Amino acid sequence: MRVLKTVLLSLLTLAQFALGAEDYYKVLGLDRQASDKQIKSAYRQLSKKFHPDKNPNDPSAHDKFVLVSEAYEALSDAESRQIYDKYGHEGLKQRKQQGGGSHDPFDLFSRFFGGGGHYQPGQRRGHNVEVKVPISLRDFYNGRATEFQWNKQEICEKCDGTGAADRVVHTCPACNGRGVRTVRQQLAPGMVTQVQMQCDACGGRGKSIKHRCPACNGERVVRKATVVSLNIQRGMADGARVAYESEADASPDYVAGDLIVTVFEKEPGLEGEDNPDRVDGVFFRRRGDDLLWREVLSLREALMGDWTRNLTHLDGHIVHLGRKRGQVVQPGHVETVEGEGMPRWAEDGDSVYHKTEFGSLLVEYVVVLPDQMESGMEKELWQLFQKWRAKKGVDLHKDSGRPDKPVMQQQDEGHEEL
Repeated sequence: MRVLKTVLLSLLTLAQFALGAEDYYKVLGLDRQASDKQIKSAYRQLSKKFHPDKNPNDPSAHDKFVLVSEAYEALSDAESRQIYDKYGHEGLKQRKQQGGGSHDPFDLFSRFFGGGGHYQPGQRRGHNVEVKVPISLRDFYNGRATEFQWNKQEICEKCDGTGAADRVVHTCPACNGRGVRTVRQQLAPGMVTQVQMQCDACGGRGKSIKHRCPACNGERVVRKATVVSLNIQRGMADGARVAYESEADASPDYVAGDLIVTVFEKEPGLEGEDNPDRVDGVFFRRRGDDLLWREVLSLREALMGDWTRNLTHLDGHIVHLGRKRGQVVQPGHVETVEGEGMPRWAEDGDSVYHKTEFGSLLVEYVVVLPDQMESGMEKELWQLFQKWRAKKGVDLHKDSGRPDKPVMQQQDEGHEEL
């Protein structure tokens, strides 16, 4: 009998897909090997996308929102997912009939994000949470999909946000569910006043529980390490802010605020993940859309030319620098290399609608003089410079107009010393 029941359920599962029943994995845009994290992420995006309150002019949004909620409810629970994978929708239907239950899609949305299932005008809203995430210059240049982790307050799943181990919540007998109590206080003989105070028995919630949830100790919320996906777009500004709607701390008492992520450029490292390919560009410095680089030249290179440099840029391509023989480079000279700076950020990115443009690479040349010279080399250079000095040399001291001797201010003859 048991084997026959299993066979019948399997046939019903095949029949429902043949009749066009929605595959919950396809509803969430996932395959059957999807992880719990991928299921949660898909629900987060799709539930907000199709929420009826955000699509008042789209009648189909409600049905899509309900379907996404059903899919998440079925696949987010390990036991429910196992039943669905084996027996499909019919298996879930039988589970519900046996007491497995089904949640209202808006209640599910409420528990996931915190607060009420619908966005209500004037509804209490939680504080926004701001997080700073360090990003390497390499990732600002190339763009990168990365993740970061923060300690988020979430509604306790063990007690469903009730704070009670048995999930049973009672009206507070001390305040009759009002959250406040009226207390009589005697100011003086014959003088009595009434003061409203927050109920200390229920903490102002108007509800009480008998058995505290062991997971949250009756607090209804817990702190969990939460991983958040972050997309760094090419050319994104240092200090740019990315907002995640309703992703801040959750609570049964309010709608979750926004998670505000500020990305900032971190100091480069010599080794490790910041510079795995050992590119020169990781040590560039950014100034808006331009990049700065300091190149060191010897005295011979600065004076005589005939040198080359190959800089490995942040994406691995080569930037050539150099001078021909006889081309002099002045100390402190800044060379502008067009098109080798940062990508200029655009909403469309590098697509058929937009071609990415780049700023400039500004190369400052620093000339390093030798600490000392060999005597033979010093004599040869001295004779050479003396020859050209006598022929075309300029006396910078005379050209400056400065006096040869110090000029002392003469004492006023009419001045008498007292």
